[in-house]
Amino acid sequence: MQNLLFLIYIIYIMATYSDKKYKHVYGPIYSRRLGVSLGVDMVPHKTCSLDCVYCECGATTLLTTERMEYIPAGDIIAEVDDYLGDSKNPVPDYVTFGGSGEPTLHSGLGRIIGHLKERFPSQKLALLTNSTLLNDDQLRRDILLCDLILPSLDAVTDEVFRKVNAPEPSINCEGIIRGLAALSSEYKGQLWLEVFISPGINDGDAEVALFKDVITGINPTRVQLNSLDRPGTDRALAAASGPSLEEIAKRFAPLPVEIIARQR
Repeated sequence: MQNLLFLIYIIYIMATYSDKKYKHVYGPIYSRRLGVSLGVDMVPHKTCSLDCVYCECGATTLLTTERMEYIPAGDIIAEVDDYLGDSKNPVPDYVTFGGSGEPTLHSGLGRIIGHLKERFPSQKLALLTNSTLLNDDQLRRDILLCDLILPSLDAVTDEVFRKVNAPEPSINCEGIIRGLAALSSEYKGQLWLEVFISPGINDGDAEVALFKDVITGINPTRVQLNSLDRPGTDRALAAASGPSLEEIAKRFAPLPVEIIARQR
């Protein structure tokens, strides 16, 4: 019954969605975590601070930590305003900053968030981030008005971090963990920490035990275990099995853990 209702809703979206073509706004799409999500692409395709083995968007073409206005903030604001201001468009549960790169690299993110909260105060905003820039005090101030932040943490030791995430050379686990802890202490909204399990890389006993200690210190609202759904950049990478994810969830107890990986 639930699947039928979902199908009906998708047909409704397809039938009523605006004919306008946007460059930086996409959807709305149905998200397992966010419900109906209107996506906002903040940077050119695969501009990122990481080159993760599991990324479904392909290999990173610009590996950087430089925050700048990659796309004019006014162009992004105009497109979101146009969509949300059109009563014919389906109302999203969230406007989500994400897309095919790292959204926090955009230096105008705070301006865009502030504008949307002022013009559409009832519209919820979500941010997907790889957490690499959260050690930046200004960035954390930029994102505090979001209703939901979904950062990721795929490793807690640098050796594993470099295997899973292939970061820009200046990034390390210590900085990411410090930034996550700082955000958790300052942020008043929901913080859902995603841990992407890559079998044979970050699911060893020692790494899982360290994950638990580190995440306990960060104190997120939720911990979400995920794994491969579609092929990533490393075609040899496999999805974690349901039983292995369940075992990791048990070892994370009493942290508030849920498995969000698609069940096969």
